[in-house]
Amino acid sequence: MSAIPTTPLAERMRPQTFDGYVGQSHLVAPGAVLRTMIDSGNIASFILWGPPGVGKTTLARIIANRLERQFFPLSAINSGVKDVREVIEKARSQRFFNSQPPILFIDEIHRFSKAQQDSLLGAVEDGTVILVGATTENPSFEVISPLLSRCQVYVLKSLTSVDLQELLDRILQQDVYLKTRKVEMQETEALFRFSGGDARKLINIIDILVRTYGENDTIVINNDIVKERLQENIALYDKNGEQHYDIISAFIKSLRGSDPNAAVYYLARMLAGGEDPLFIARRMVILSSEDIGLANPNALLMANTCFDAVHKIGMPEARIILSQTAVYLATSPKSNGTYMAIETAAALVAETGDLPVPLHLRNAPTKLMKELGYHKDYKYAHDYSGNFIDLEYLPEQISSTTLYNPGNNPKENAIREVLRKMWEKYKY
Repeated sequence: MSAIPTTPLAERMRPQTFDGYVGQSHLVAPGAVLRTMIDSGNIASFILWGPPGVGKTTLARIIANRLERQFFPLSAINSGVKDVREVIEKARSQRFFNSQPPILFIDEIHRFSKAQQDSLLGAVEDGTVILVGATTENPSFEVISPLLSRCQVYVLKSLTSVDLQELLDRILQQDVYLKTRKVEMQETEALFRFSGGDARKLINIIDILVRTYGENDTIVINNDIVKERLQENIALYDKNGEQHYDIISAFIKSLRGSDPNAAVYYLARMLAGGEDPLFIARRMVILSSEDIGLANPNALLMANTCFDAVHKIGMPEARIILSQTAVYLATSPKSNGTYMAIETAAALVAETGDLPVPLHLRNAPTKLMKELGYHKDYKYAHDYSGNFIDLEYLPEQISSTTLYNPGNNPKENAIREVLRKMWEKYKY
């Protein structure tokens, strides 16, 4: 019996052609949209968007092999503008009259800054390179508009149980090492559940399991063995992938929905998965204004103090502070009044543009400005009873527009009454 190869199973099983590629049939099956473009030989720049482990990098390499194009891979994690420019210059220097442009593959392109993405524009536009980007984030938010407009976006999906079974069969039948071993596959439920639609996780789990057996043992795989032998070897929470966003979304929605039990549960899930405690604290600072606001102004103070304390103390003690803050925010009265106020105001600004500031609100540092009426008729609020005087503060075109609507809670009900007495022109 030969020894386990030093090359990881994931690398040994990396497919070189579409025949060995599992999943994404909506894109790469014969006649599918991406496959049709590749088969034509005339490809344009595109972005592959999907969760981790679904074959974005592998697909890019297969396309380059199929088209016999030079392949320049870069990772946005450790590459910068200098690296991009070097690749572009190399592509230009090797360009001949009838030569096809090489493929520039950028993994995790969403991590590129605006300046880094800007550096790609010229070469993509003039066809010096064909850009293939890979991202786990929505490119509409993470890729600059000029670059996005020059790329088609293809969405990759998590692998189904059928896809995972196909991949498993191929691993056992085709891997140079595993096809020589006796493998007894009794159950796959836990194997597929822990994989979570991620081909890379499935392959890594199998690699881990195989290495727990002796060279002459029968490799037995069932639900209990998978649970027992994985232990801490594989994270069930991918803090860089789709589940990261699912769990933080559930956490925030539980806080917003005033359920401290669910909030603490998802908090524990994140911490067990190795999530950055400061990321969690930062999101609670945002929520304290977005979803609680003036219903409980102390929520922002509490969340900000939590962020500072977590930064100073660190784990594992920081979990106690995070829990206290999560429960406090979950049990606080809720209001999105101030959040909606700025959203409504932003929409109004986008619609009406740069309306002129009323003359009486403008500074008048020069004689000419005073002659033009700047600052005229301005009334200093502190000179009047209650530190208030009815004065027009909005531009004339949007006078009396109500942007802040207090929430229905004790504190904001009191604010509403004060505003109602002061401002007859606004709707309170």
